[in-house]
Amino acid sequence: MIQAINKQVMHSYPGMVALVTVSHNGENNIMAAGWHSYISYEPPIYGVAIGRERYTFQLMKEAGKFAINFLPFDKAHLIQQAGVYSGSSVNKFEHGNMGFERGKVTGAPILQDAYIAYECEVMDRNTYGDHDWFVGNIVQFYRDNALFEENGLPNFDKLSIPLYIGRSMYTSVDKNSTFVNHPVTTKE
Repeated sequence: MIQAINKQVMHSYPGMVALVTVSHNGENNIMAAGWHSYISYEPPIYGVAIGRERYTFQLMKEAGKFAINFLPFDKAHLIQQAGVYSGSSVNKFEHGNMGFERGKVTGAPILQDAYIAYECEVMDRNTYGDHDWFVGNIVQFYRDNALFEENGLPNFDKLSIPLYIGRSMYTSVDKNSTFVNHPVTTKE
């Protein structure tokens, strides 16, 4: 039975971690972000929470553009590295041997190992507690089509998606996962 407790509980995991990339004044940076979301389908808008003490915060604020990248499970160690090290002291792209191409619209790094990526232009930023929520208009989409079915769903025979559990632990959604379809019919 669930009970009231006297301390704050933060539990939003397991969940996907996005890799946020940004370039500004010749400097490239990457960070792991657990708090992110698609906000609108039409027009396509994506949001990500960035702590103001993070090195990425100032770069994104000044650049006004960023990219969101999703890596497969076999690259979860890179997600973890991007979340642990600071770009102020470590070139995380070199440290993790992460190759990237410049985005076609914003120039933000698009990871070569990503299965999905979005280039975004900042359209709004708001402060909530200890984080700012950056809202980006998605201006370019990327997808590794070989990893997806014709219906747009991941092909789990070819793609394993990492979920962050917490405390540096990851699990995967893959061909061994249980998938249950729950169609709902309505009475008219």
